[in-house]
Amino acid sequence: MKPTLLVLAAGMGSRYGGLKQLDRLGPNGETIMDYSVFDAHRAGFGKVVFVIREDFAEDFRNIVLAKYANKIECEVCFQSVDRVPQGVSYNPERQKPWGTNHALLMAKDIIKEPFMVINADDFYGKESFELIAKFLQENADKAGAYCMAGYRVGNTLSENGSVSRGVCATDENGNLTTVVERTNIERINGEVIYKDENQNDVAISENTPVSMNMWGFTPEYMNYSEEGFRQFLAQHGQELKAEFYIPTLVNDLIQAGKATCHVIDTPSKWFGVTYADDRPRVVAKIKELVERGDYPEKLF
Repeated sequence: MKPTLLVLAAGMGSRYGGLKQLDRLGPNGETIMDYSVFDAHRAGFGKVVFVIREDFAEDFRNIVLAKYANKIECEVCFQSVDRVPQGVSYNPERQKPWGTNHALLMAKDIIKEPFMVINADDFYGKESFELIAKFLQENADKAGAYCMAGYRVGNTLSENGSVSRGVCATDENGNLTTVVERTNIERINGEVIYKDENQNDVAISENTPVSMNMWGFTPEYMNYSEEGFRQFLAQHGQELKAEFYIPTLVNDLIQAGKATCHVIDTPSKWFGVTYADDRPRVVAKIKELVERGDYPEKLF
């Protein structure tokens, strides 16, 4: 059974200033998603599922999906604030959806096989797709055997502002022990700094592994997600900005002994367009990879 790629593409991209998921960055107008789909396809993934907002579904189908026709199977599902489990309530003034694990949960009825989750606007590198595909294929029958690609935090920062990352700790076997979502991470005076819960600056090593939201799961993770989302809404449903993050649920499952998550050390270099000023650097990096022969000039 081939694993599935789940692409989270519903974000507004408010810091970037537009729908960066649809920005054409490659030499023939390719989006970052195109490179992810290409990498996944050649790594052995059999299907791609996109989570998007329904209000840009037509543009998405015309700009993105049309080029994959007859090349790889694709499906689309929609994230919106009102997509919650039956019988739960939330603040009616809430406008923003509930975060990355809520987005993942939108594909619960579609995905029944091992799957990998990525962000639409992150360039992960071909090796990471190959490594996670291999792990998912080798552990397809092992419920609760999860993985993530671990990137060094110093290699994931933007020169144009702060970022959010899941900061990881591992045991002697390379399994995740904790992952904590940290915000406002940036390099200040040569040090990598994040702000803790009390808004204090905390310095961490350049080589600290972080999650770039590239995860590998077996299918029962969807059931854990629905159960966890119910609990989340019971505690935070009346809040206007609380988010249900993938790292938070993974951390809870590890602490409860329900899952393990192997942190895969990847040689891939991550880059992305968090801010509009990141764009020229990303265009230049993609051009370099194409010229080096890592990708064809025209992907599809």
